[in-house]
Formats: sequence, C-alpha cells, structure tokens
Amino acid sequence: MVHNIYLLKKINMKLIIIIFAFFACSFSIFAKENNFFNEAKKLFKKEKYEKSKFYFQKNIVYNPKHAESYLYLAKIFKQEENNSEEEKNLNTTLLLEPKNEEAMYLLIDIELKRSNFSKVEDLKKDFKIVCKSMCEKLSSIESRLKEFEKKDES
Repeated sequence: MVHNIYLLKKINMKLIIIIFAFFACSFSIFAKENNFFNEAKKLFKKEKYEKSKFYFQKNIVYNPKHAESYLYLAKIFKQEENNSEEEKNLNTTLLLEPKNEEAMYLLIDIELKRSNFSKVEDLKKDFKIVCKSMCEKLSSIESRLKEFEKKDES
C-alpha cells in the first residue's frame, strides 16, 4: 500500500512537471509572437520596411492566423509597389478577419486602379456593412467611381 502511494505521488509529480512545461512553452511562444509583432510595428512606424517585413513574417511563423501581420505586410508591399504581394496579403487578412475595414478599403483601392468596377461594387457593399471607423472613406470611393464614369462618357 505504501509503495502504491509513493508511485502515485511520483506519477502526479511527473504530470505536474509536464503540465508546467507545456504552459511555459506556450507562454514563451506567445511572448515571442508579441515581441516580433511589436518590434515589427515599431520599425514600420520608423519606415524601416525591410526589417519590419522580416519581423512580421517571423511573427506569422509563430502565429499564422495573425491578420494584423498580413495587413502590415500588405502596406509594406504597397510601399514597394509589389502589387501581387500586396493583394495576396490583403486577401489573407480578409480571409482571417472578414470585417477588417482597412484591408477591404485597400483592396477597393487596388480594384479601382484596375478599373474593375464590378469588384469595387461588391467590396463597397461589404464595406458599407462592416465600416465603423472608416465610413468617411465611402464618399471617397463614390467620388472616384464617378470620376471613372465621367472619363468613360468622354
């Protein structure tokens, strides 16, 4: 009986150590992810886009569903005039966070430049539904659409 109690204590101790190690590892990954994102954001604000891009990508390695990292990458690619990567990252942002106003607005901007008005109309409908802080951008979209219509009439 004493042997069984000793064995149970030993098993419980191992279980506690395993659980503690799991949580410590999880916390470490979360801390790394937070540090990478925060560092990337600081660098982005300082317009150090190459270094910033590296840290956003590193953050995505630890958290592939971090929509904000993809959004910032899209902004960097916009600065670099890399349209395909910008669009790819905006689409990923919207896949992970369908109500992301900024990503939707930036995608509308891309489609306006392409003169893809049907896509702009679809995105604009969605944008009207989800907008909270960027609703004033709707008038900008409308006026740009009207400008294109005027050009087409000429």
